Amino acid sequence: MKTIDCLLECRWVAPVQPRGAVLGHHAIAVDGGRITALLPTELARAQFDPRERVLLSDHLVTPGLVNVHTHAAMTLLRGVGDDLPLGRWLKERIWPLEAALVSEQFVYDGTRLAALEMLRAGTTCCSDMYFYPEQSARALREVGMRAVVGIIAIEFPTTYAADAEDYLRKGLAARDQFRDDPQVSFTLAPHSPYTVADATLARMAVLAEELDLPLHMHVHETATEVADSIAQHGVRPLARLERLGLVSERLIAVHAVHLEDAEIALLAQRGATIAHCPSSNLKLASGVARVAELLAQGANLGLGTDGAASNNRLDLLAEGRLAALLAKGASGDAATAPAAAVLEALTLGGARALGLAGRIGSIEPGKEADIVAFDLGDAETQPCFDPISQLVYALGREQVSDVWVAGARVVRKRQVIDVSGASLTQSIMAPLPAWQNRARQLLNLPA
Repeated sequence: MKTIDCLLECRWVAPVQPRGAVLGHHAIAVDGGRITALLPTELARAQFDPRERVLLSDHLVTPGLVNVHTHAAMTLLRGVGDDLPLGRWLKERIWPLEAALVSEQFVYDGTRLAALEMLRAGTTCCSDMYFYPEQSARALREVGMRAVVGIIAIEFPTTYAADAEDYLRKGLAARDQFRDDPQVSFTLAPHSPYTVADATLARMAVLAEELDLPLHMHVHETATEVADSIAQHGVRPLARLERLGLVSERLIAVHAVHLEDAEIALLAQRGATIAHCPSSNLKLASGVARVAELLAQGANLGLGTDGAASNNRLDLLAEGRLAALLAKGASGDAATAPAAAVLEALTLGGARALGLAGRIGSIEPGKEADIVAFDLGDAETQPCFDPISQLVYALGREQVSDVWVAGARVVRKRQVIDVSGASLTQSIMAPLPAWQNRARQLLNLPA
């Protein structure tokens, strides 16, 4: 018998590849941080001698969920601008608070809180876009997540950087700092077409090719953004990005709500990813993305929570359910966005977008063991006729019991733990009252 680190004995496994597959009474062998085998449990017991055996007798086990767009540190601003349209939300709440509060410590503390929430919801990897990316990477890794961090660029100064050149210089330095951490990777993250000049966008297109990095940016989020681009540049934002060389398989077009038929076809043909953030789009009244048409054209779809300031939850499973229901309602076709396609968007679709599909996103031998176990044993999730359908339409984050990232168990029975097995919740929560009090004072809110 072969000695391995861990054997997960599962009631069901949804490996994602092939789409829709469900394997009953199968086991996942994990050794050295990787999946070494996926086979019937009885065969696994005969072949492997695990140092740890985990019985998941009522569970559906899937790849770790991939949050393809968030602003993790903004978890410290959860609820500060509710029920405001996007323009007022930015100008009256978010930008003034960021100008007063954002610092290395703010990003570190906020990202740790976000990581705690995401891991407990089954998200093992997130693509973050925010200031002080080195602090985001540090916080995500300390809590146990796989980190994909944006090298941001905008044209106006902040406490983090003076201009676009300074943003790029500091972001590239952060990339160098984490070069030796295999669980940290980077994207180039120009904020949006309306905040980044042509020269900067063109340079980032070249850098993406030179450094082999994805391009992560907000695109066509609102109707106003599109109208303003036509007035200022004479073309819609996506046409401007196409002219500057950014529309390719590297592009992660965040939101992409206001697309015309030709733009949907272009994104699909180029192999770009749409980072669909349905809760944020609805909460800010930005609109409903044309997911049915995107899927019909074969576009790669990933799902994102956006930040907690515009969503209030970093719950990727909830985004999957909402995405499926919106696509069906908007298209008038109940067969649109079936559960198996949604699970793929939650996992392998996000991994593809981030250049990680060879490492994560499906449960296959050779891939890194980013794995989530969902407990289907409670009354709320019974009876179960189709585990993938149950996952998308019935489960919530409260059903996440255990999580592994690169083979390391980071959630045990809903508790986020460190390498010693101790809970991280208390240390992550400790700084929060001070940040909340500072925000209240800035907004003149009662204590």
